[in-house]
Amino acid sequence: MKFLDQAKIFIKSGDGGDGVTAFRREKYIEFGGPDGGDGGRGGDIVFEAMQNLNTLIDFRYTQHFKARKGGNGEGSNRTGAAAQSLVIKVPVGTQIFDDDRETMLADLDQPGQRIVLLKGGDGGFGNARFKTSTNRAPRRADKGWPGEERWVWLRLKLIADAGLVGLPNAGKSTFLKAVSGANPKIADYPFTTLHPQLGVVRLSMTEEFVLADIPGLIEGAHEGTGLGDRFLGHVERCAVLLHLIDGAAGKVVDAWRTIRHELEAYGGGLADKPEIIVLNKTDSMTAREFSSRRAALEKASGAPVMGICAVTGEGVKEVLRALQKVINEARAR
Repeated sequence: MKFLDQAKIFIKSGDGGDGVTAFRREKYIEFGGPDGGDGGRGGDIVFEAMQNLNTLIDFRYTQHFKARKGGNGEGSNRTGAAAQSLVIKVPVGTQIFDDDRETMLADLDQPGQRIVLLKGGDGGFGNARFKTSTNRAPRRADKGWPGEERWVWLRLKLIADAGLVGLPNAGKSTFLKAVSGANPKIADYPFTTLHPQLGVVRLSMTEEFVLADIPGLIEGAHEGTGLGDRFLGHVERCAVLLHLIDGAAGKVVDAWRTIRHELEAYGGGLADKPEIIVLNKTDSMTAREFSSRRAALEKASGAPVMGICAVTGEGVKEVLRALQKVINEARAR
């Protein structure tokens, strides 16, 4: 299944049904009169967050959604049937924006959460509504009120507890595959990961969290360089960031500063999130190289630095425990 995290769609709620003009005429009934019923209400446009969806790909092929019109009124004071709501199912974590792409209309971040975005039009009055003491036979009946319509943008931000960030080829996909059941593409060239990946990490029967891997960032990503920073939105909801750095490549301080600059330029509170810094590929470094690079990185960042080898599993358990601790604290708050 292809991954799509943005889509533009047109939505329109149903028009109200028309009221009717009708009169009661029956043999042996002395007093007849107007008995035209009201129109029914048009269908609403409802969005619902679904747990089993993880992409907006369906909205690439279906982009127009229109609810049904309410039923017209009938004689004998019968009101037209109200139209059913049109329920549009989206993944959990979907945000709905106005056509300007800045005004947020809804944020569906809980499974089963529903919101009525557009209300259907009211039904028109039938002529029975206009009967008065001076107008015993009104011939007026109103049309139904039109529904609402608008273009909206859907933007998906994956729900994850922890987010993986780092330069391309830092070993993020290898790490995700090693600690979860995810099966991301792994290769020895940059930008192997082209869209976000999710994996569930289980430390015990009672401890688990969701880890998100996004495509690697490079210098200038906030200006559109490389794959840009559009995927950073998928880690905005995370409680903690795991900053993975390729220790074997050298210049670990520059690598850390590059990513920190991109996080700050993006905004969204990413630069303020708790960060666990990890040097990967310890198997490709001597003990002396690892020690000196970790010391330089700790001095530059002012935070402790952990070391792992995602391929062999060395140090991975300790990193997962550190992540779980921060996540547990966030959940308690």
